Amino acid sequence: MDRGLLEAIKNIFFKKRKEIIIKYNRVLPFGDYINDRWEKAKVLGFGEGTSIYDNVLVLGNVIVGRNTWIGPNVVLDGSGKLEIGSNCSISAGVQIYSHNSIDWAISGGQKDYYYSKTIIGDNCYIGPNVIIEKGVIIGNRCVIGANSLVNKNIPNNSKAYGTPISIKGEI
Repeated sequence: MDRGLLEAIKNIFFKKRKEIIIKYNRVLPFGDYINDRWEKAKVLGFGEGTSIYDNVLVLGNVIVGRNTWIGPNVVLDGSGKLEIGSNCSISAGVQIYSHNSIDWAISGGQKDYYYSKTIIGDNCYIGPNVIIEKGVIIGNRCVIGANSLVNKNIPNNSKAYGTPISIKGEI
């Protein structure tokens, strides 16, 4: 790599990092100093006002509504279709799936992957490190607690957490 170009990139990075530390008191992965989270959401066809961190893995057909925040280190698997509503907060480390490869793996590759649409409604909070299995539907106005395994549908206005998930109350 051209040393001049490398030095220019490093200088831009150091300058941006310093600005973010002063303004927000945070240090980000390299890509987030260059990437505009709102522009990335627009490129992906997500709703107005939605933001998505640079290091989020987006696969397949993923639809996201307006004003949704998608935090760092998230996996959005839309290989079987994934819909996330408006005004949601998808915390760091969340993994949302719309397929699994269990039958494929245990059959030695003889069986197909299994796909099923996954849906998260509007105005939902998904806590850090939550895993949502394929085919799950989470209703509107739900809170899913950190580190939960969501392996069943969650009705509107529910508070739920645990591994496996269980409903703990209403909003």
